[in-house]
Amino acid sequence: MLEPAYQADVVIVGAGVAGLSAAHRLTSAGVTTAVLEAAHCVGGRMATDKVDGFRLDRIGQLLTTPLMAYPDLRLSPGLDALLLRSFAPGVLLHSDGRRHRAGAPANAGGARGALHAVRALASAPRPVPSPRSRRVGTAVDQARLGASLARLGATPVERLLSRPESTAAQALTARGAPARTIDGFLRPLLAALLCDPELTTSSRCADLTLRAFASGRLCVPEGGAEMLPELLARGLPAGTVHTGVRVTSVATTSVTTAEHGEFRCRAVLLATDARTAGELLPGLRVPDFHPVTVVHHTTDEPPTTGASLLLDADRGGPVAHTAVVSEVDPSRAPGGRPLISSTVLGPPPPDLDTAVRIHLSRLYGTSTTRWETLAVHHTPEAVPAMRPPHDLRRPVRLMAGLYVCGDHRDTSTVQGALHSGHRASSAILADLGAAGSLHRAEPLRAAA
Repeated sequence: MLEPAYQADVVIVGAGVAGLSAAHRLTSAGVTTAVLEAAHCVGGRMATDKVDGFRLDRIGQLLTTPLMAYPDLRLSPGLDALLLRSFAPGVLLHSDGRRHRAGAPANAGGARGALHAVRALASAPRPVPSPRSRRVGTAVDQARLGASLARLGATPVERLLSRPESTAAQALTARGAPARTIDGFLRPLLAALLCDPELTTSSRCADLTLRAFASGRLCVPEGGAEMLPELLARGLPAGTVHTGVRVTSVATTSVTTAEHGEFRCRAVLLATDARTAGELLPGLRVPDFHPVTVVHHTTDEPPTTGASLLLDADRGGPVAHTAVVSEVDPSRAPGGRPLISSTVLGPPPPDLDTAVRIHLSRLYGTSTTRWETLAVHHTPEAVPAMRPPHDLRRPVRLMAGLYVCGDHRDTSTVQGALHSGHRASSAILADLGAAGSLHRAEPLRAAA
């Protein structure tokens, strides 16, 4: 029989960034905490594979600087050591066979960059203008967009959340921007940031995303996405995190594991992905998801786009955005070799490698036949969908002793996951009334 093998005040199921951030708050308050993770490493979907010296993100969600856009990153213990590597200001837009800088000078903000992008698209010469791409908009349209993004960057979050809610696509149209401006700039940008090619996301969530973009620059963690959860885990007391432990059931005062029997505790925090949470707690609503496929290449002759994020405004193939990531973060590639990472949103095409190579050849303006494919990562449930009406603060307290957190309880972002972990740990501390630990954690031992 499996014997009770561990006691702690709180057991956290899942060692993603939400669960790890909650563990920091609890242990800092003197509450003994055990974090149980079924995988053999922490991080969940924020995973980075190592292949021949390359560091390859499985999903690679984009962050933004400055960190004021991600306050929970600044407030999480251990993340002061996190290094963020920035893309070139703005983005590159591929449209009508040409690439246009959709950004600002290095000393300019994101909103000015957006206005510069629209002006660049409006003034750039076209080989054969089509009816769809004949113009971006009048000077008045451009000024309105620039002013709108500037206001958005300075608008308090509470005011954005009080706006009427629709889909992001409907909101873009209703706000009066020209169709070419929407299709040529805003749609590909939001699709990349939200992992939602059809922009079915809540307009409030889209506004928050555009606000972050207007306030800073896109970036990635140095060393790969895994560095964020790894730093969180390293900052916890020794013996807090246990990997390779699969939880089979949860209750308000215990969890049962396949490997170590029952863990008795005063409270349980479910910090898994939404699908696993729904399996452990039948009746918990599981959202739809946006699938994401990331294809990593290397080559002897790297593209000359620098550290820019390249978006396809024409949607002429499966690739939504691509970048020579080694130009942004050299630590992700060995010996100065280039790493090109490309993201496909939605269901991938049948012959993915061929379709991606053909599309990348057009986007970068070079042959890709000799490019080496390092890895293809397809994640069917990569990002929880945030369709309207979307509650950005879904309850984290299910009942006394049972709590849940994760990006499916907040926004489907790193910031949302961290914030939900902070909300859940605050609820636990309030319910426990814990000024200190009531249990001394015992070492984990194998079931008899």
